Amino acid sequence: MLEEAERWLSRRSWSVADRPLDRLTAAKKASGTSVSVVLPALDEEETVGEIVAEIRRELVEKAPLVDELVVIDSGSKDRTAEVARAAGARVVHRDEILPRIPAVPGKGEVLWRSLLVTGGDIVAFVDADLKEFSADFVSGIVGPLLTEPDVHFVKAMYDRPLGEAAGQGGRVTELMARPLLNMHWPQLAGFVQPLGGEYAARRSLLERLPFPVGYGVELGLLVDALHTVGLDALAQVDVGVRKHRHQDGQALGRMAAAIYRTAQLRLARGHLVRPELTQFERDEHGFAPRTHAVDTEERPPMADIAEYAERRVA
Repeated sequence: MLEEAERWLSRRSWSVADRPLDRLTAAKKASGTSVSVVLPALDEEETVGEIVAEIRRELVEKAPLVDELVVIDSGSKDRTAEVARAAGARVVHRDEILPRIPAVPGKGEVLWRSLLVTGGDIVAFVDADLKEFSADFVSGIVGPLLTEPDVHFVKAMYDRPLGEAAGQGGRVTELMARPLLNMHWPQLAGFVQPLGGEYAARRSLLERLPFPVGYGVELGLLVDALHTVGLDALAQVDVGVRKHRHQDGQALGRMAAAIYRTAQLRLARGHLVRPELTQFERDEHGFAPRTHAVDTEERPPMADIAEYAERRVA
């Protein structure tokens, strides 16, 4: 590991226990900072309600840390929107945001559009499929942004069990993202969960970054944040254990392809000859190829969108 990364690891890695809630709420009040929490959700009726309820109970009612709790529904076919609303979130459908630009499927698309319907100075993103959720995930990633003025982007770090095996989750991280970061952006080698979906940043940074529309969004934001504000403005906080629904091997392959594409764009800003991934499934005739498009589109920095600029002025 680079000496610079080792220094960063010791200076910018914390535990959620390092910043008790009373300290955070006092810092928030003193600075007048507002906090928005965004949950991107697609068919998450089984988990989204408990997550929303936990955040409202612990960080809105008991401790005034979160000002705005928004679920962005990206086209759920189940009761995700109904459950989230009943638990106390404001629910906005992806397609209602910036309708002049047709929405495309993808997590990054939802996160990008969320900037238009939230107002917090700090925006925290939390995946909607987490099980046994703790409000520590939110207070942990928001904490350094409230207490460290020179920190602009914070990722959660945690153990990711795979079934009964501790620490075996995060397969795309270990097989794709971590090798890419260590080889091409070694300053970021100290991030424990570079692809984790729980992170927070200052709006003033997020609105300046492009957003890959798909699974590459986490890697893209991390790399672009490094180049925009520098390594010392990035941090990570240990929040314990993350349990969630795991994808099958083929879904992970598609995720890995999107992440590689995101990295390739940032390395060369070039074009792949074939931005597609072919996988194989056995059917009655043998192995049948299935070809999937790889996410290649990116949304521009939100600061460049006229509707966002008008909203900020208003």
